[in-house]
Amino acid sequence: MFFQIPGSNKIHTNKASQKELQELTASEPLTLPEEYAMQRSWRQDHDKLTFIACLPPCPIPTTITPKKDDTPSAMLGDINLFLFDDDDDDEQPNSKPNTPIIGEIELMIAVKSQHGKGHGRATLLAFLHYILTNTTAILDEFTKGKQAHLRYLRVKINKENVKSVNLFESVGFVRTSAEANYFGEVELRLQVLGNGNVLGGLERVKGWCGGPLVLEYREEV
Repeated sequence: MFFQIPGSNKIHTNKASQKELQELTASEPLTLPEEYAMQRSWRQDHDKLTFIACLPPCPIPTTITPKKDDTPSAMLGDINLFLFDDDDDDEQPNSKPNTPIIGEIELMIAVKSQHGKGHGRATLLAFLHYILTNTTAILDEFTKGKQAHLRYLRVKINKENVKSVNLFESVGFVRTSAEANYFGEVELRLQVLGNGNVLGGLERVKGWCGGPLVLEYREEV
């Protein structure tokens, strides 16, 4: 289960886990003001989309209740989409009516005790379903209404994070090179433009159980 919610909720891990996560995600520790600034950016910027992955409540309710179903104890990690103009495109940005866009995904299951239970796969598949079924709205917000298309989705993963590399390969992402780059990362891509029914391809992936169940998120009064 995952929610698109404000970034004020924080997933707590011990120092050892934090160091390991920083190495695997190529991230740096932040000060509290930096953390708040980043959360505001996640909430407000049009080039980012962030969802928080949570353990599903049992039994499954008809409505998700804030501070009950999305408490820190239920949070597993997050998954993000970052949008970029296609810098590899040879044409000038203003010379064509339909701008090519690239999406970069980052996935983190922060709670180590929940690793190996399929939460990363379920989160990734649900997020891909959301992106592919809401591409037009996502790109409209990023380009402010200009015509655009999503060329491909990519992910950059530390070469030592073999499980994550295998996960993305298993859902259709393909390495751009057999060797890691200068920063020790491997890049994998899922071609969207000209790749037929990408969403249909996900239906044959291990762990696919149909489209995600969408529940109402009850706002606080």
